[in-house]
Amino acid sequence: ERFLSHLAGDDPATLTSWISAFESTGKLTITGKKLEEARADFGSARADTTTTLATIKEYNDKHGYMLCPHSAVGVSAIQQLDMVNSSTVCLATAHEAKFPAACSRAVDPLPTPPPELSKLYALPTRSTDCPNDLAVVQAFMRRRIQDRVAKGEKKDDSLKNLLIGAAIAGGVVLLASTLLNRKKK
Repeated sequence: ERFLSHLAGDDPATLTSWISAFESTGKLTITGKKLEEARADFGSARADTTTTLATIKEYNDKHGYMLCPHSAVGVSAIQQLDMVNSSTVCLATAHEAKFPAACSRAVDPLPTPPPELSKLYALPTRSTDCPNDLAVVQAFMRRRIQDRVAKGEKKDDSLKNLLIGAAIAGGVVLLASTLLNRKKK
């Protein structure tokens, strides 16, 4: 939304019309000079699995640096767009040890993961399907927290701090939602 505001020349009427059109049609249509301005600010590229794995291998071989698959897609994109120069920065998105199955397809053997991540491999994986419904997810999280409290899984203040943080985050979201709804009216 911030980018669109600047693209609209910080004109609230233009931004409101774009957002309203998007909300009613599901499409954002910008044409002419504004479209040219937007295109000047963005570039895009894609990397399939083969390209991603090749990028991981290339950087490991040439630079001794293991990229995670997501970071490799970004690095591949800046290469494809010919944007690699002394001022280009490509931020890594995750530690490669989070993706051993993917990374081992490009580099074998893999570097030794940090001890903190190594511990995770032995832990059980838990998964629960929830519908894409905020109220259902919130109710599920409340039940899970209550169950853990009842079982005494957390005896220190970290659960209390988690609940306080969740309440603050929820309050911020509620406040932002209320303000946005008022703006629309």
